[in-house]
Amino acid sequence: MNPRYAPLFEPLALRSGITLDNRIVVAPMTHYSSRSDGTLTDEELHFIARRSRGAGMVVTACAYIAPGGQDAAGEPAADRDETIPELSRWAQVIQAQGTKAVLQLHHGGRNADPGLVPNGDVVGPSAIKDEAGGFVLPRELAPHEIEELIRQFGEAARRAIIAGFDGVEIHGAFALLLQQFYSPHGNRRRDRWGGSVEKRLTFPLAVIDEVKKAVASHADRPFIVGYRFTPEEATTPGLTMADALHLADVLAKQELDYIHVLTNDYRSRPRREADVTRTRLELIKEAVGSRVPVIGGGSIYTADEALEAYETGIDLLSLARGLVIDPDWIEKVKHGREADIETTLRADAQQRLIIPDPLWRMIWGDPGWFPGTS
Repeated sequence: MNPRYAPLFEPLALRSGITLDNRIVVAPMTHYSSRSDGTLTDEELHFIARRSRGAGMVVTACAYIAPGGQDAAGEPAADRDETIPELSRWAQVIQAQGTKAVLQLHHGGRNADPGLVPNGDVVGPSAIKDEAGGFVLPRELAPHEIEELIRQFGEAARRAIIAGFDGVEIHGAFALLLQQFYSPHGNRRRDRWGGSVEKRLTFPLAVIDEVKKAVASHADRPFIVGYRFTPEEATTPGLTMADALHLADVLAKQELDYIHVLTNDYRSRPRREADVTRTRLELIKEAVGSRVPVIGGGSIYTADEALEAYETGIDLLSLARGLVIDPDWIEKVKHGREADIETTLRADAQQRLIIPDPLWRMIWGDPGWFPGTS
């Protein structure tokens, strides 16, 4: 290994008692390839297995925790006990590569696809449509429905434990339900679930508590609990960088194993309400200090970019698109072959790279969504 990249391969002990072999995390990558009932196909299992070797931890594609939570076709399910055998296959495929397997849990909220939701009943914190591309105007959740969704997150965590996963990641990013509750755009409520910044955090914090209760009740081994979030929203009103820093500070007090920051590019800087001369990752890591490890990444294709991102001070480095293009990225850096890393996705590479048809069509249907295609 080139000594320059040795810091990426140092172990990290998490609060739960689990130690990761290195600092590289395979970030969640939606495969769009599960069956209509949420069961996994062999193609997506082969896809993720091909990209898991050498990583310290793998976070799966998001699995919906309730029948009304699916926001895209081809998503896997964790909404009922019948999914446990499939989830177990998923965990085993990842762990067979010598890494930790973490199941990401989510609910689409107002961004759920009405064609995939029972009776088209799309719900959200408030009856406000997402300006950035929501399907329909959602129905505002009743208080008892909010309580039920909290319970369902805990139940999904229980299933992950039984299935043999090493942990779960609560998906509070990408304009999905937990982000919608924290956002002043998505949440216009005036009850205990909305209003002030603190009240808008009531639902995400309740979900964290419920998941942690499930771990305490059902896990007979160390078990990871992490939380992912998006720093800002483009809408006004919307989440600002100041909101992100407040959220990071609150999350750092929740005894989580990590927080996972979703940025499209590790070099991205705040839009507003923060020091725009510094990156979002730098600011968030500074806000939490040593209280909780921070995962960050985005638009990392080369080993030098990985090192530059890591040197912002984050504790763990997430890779996604770089691993789609080159599944051997981690092993190449580990063994001093970083010059051999592929950074362009070739149109004739699908079979060699074991990319499922639905994901392949998604990439090539919008190459701007996936830089590095030719």
